Amino acid sequence: MKIGLGLYREQLTRDNFQFALQAGATHVVAHLTNYFAGKDPKIASGDQGGWGDCSGDQLWSFEELSALVKDVRASGLEVAAIENFSPRFWSDVLLDGPERVQQIEGLKQLIRNAGRAGIPCIGYNFSLAGVYGWTRGPYARGNAESVGFGVEDSIAPRHDAPIPDGMVWNMRYRPGAADAAPVSVSSAELWDRLAHFLKEVVPVAEEAGVVLGAHPDDPPAEQLRGTARLVNRPEKYDRLMAIVDSPSNGLELCLGSLQEMPGGDIYEHVRRFARSGRIGYIHFRNVRGKMPHYVETFVDEGDIDMAEIIRILRDENYQGVLIPDHTPAMTCAASWHAGKAFALGYMRALVQNAHALGPSRSHPAGMAAE
Repeated sequence: MKIGLGLYREQLTRDNFQFALQAGATHVVAHLTNYFAGKDPKIASGDQGGWGDCSGDQLWSFEELSALVKDVRASGLEVAAIENFSPRFWSDVLLDGPERVQQIEGLKQLIRNAGRAGIPCIGYNFSLAGVYGWTRGPYARGNAESVGFGVEDSIAPRHDAPIPDGMVWNMRYRPGAADAAPVSVSSAELWDRLAHFLKEVVPVAEEAGVVLGAHPDDPPAEQLRGTARLVNRPEKYDRLMAIVDSPSNGLELCLGSLQEMPGGDIYEHVRRFARSGRIGYIHFRNVRGKMPHYVETFVDEGDIDMAEIIRILRDENYQGVLIPDHTPAMTCAASWHAGKAFALGYMRALVQNAHALGPSRSHPAGMAAE
């Protein structure tokens, strides 16, 4: 197992690469579209202004991606993945709009560019509403600022608020039309669109040596902003992988999102997915509670036994990358860095001592001990 750090475009600097290396990371997951566009909203509002404007984004070229890999390697790290397409690149793939064919061809070229540049994975989330509906507050240990869902409904954005025209994933990809009908999509329609997308791009990803890693829904609601959600139950990952049975049709496995989902045994699901060999990389995140009420916590204080997750990954010989995700901000002059350093140190200790953690609960030796 390897430790990585996710960085938004504005954070892809030599100083942050050095910080990652000092904290024990060996890999970087790069977000080339900054969904918060430099903002730090109290509420994930997704209003007319949204989280940012991606209307000017240009398809990432081989030269741009190759330069990123070169810069990261010069700092002693490797690029593990790109996380998320710009909504500008595939808005009509998600919306079944008039530019769907052209946009899919653009994504194919982007995937080829990534493979040629030496980037082995691209994470994505097939969702219209994106991450929406949570609030920020002192929800983690010691009143550290974190995010939660369903804990402060009086100030949370309305879950049925329509998605404004010209927006996907809370980002504006073009000017909106005042007379446009609200965006709406059923579960069947969303799965049909996903199937079309995967059947088109997975063969290209295979040829390019790239894994496409699907992120589950966060929050894993049944419906949000008038649109269906896709992977809001662990078993729906199986449905997604079955659409195209390929090592390149993989998972961006978010532990927090899985734990937020009602029912199920997260340890059983993690073992099953690790055994499939289809995990692109893992968001190592902890939460307390489940839909429709949960908060994100420090990695060591939530409902998930993270040491047990490492035992399972060890047993299944997972050799991929783990990155901290949605880390609570600590009270100090460098709150982001402190929060990430805490998470990275905890993760590195678990991974370094994986051989000494004993058997997992579902391993025969562990069950015998019980």
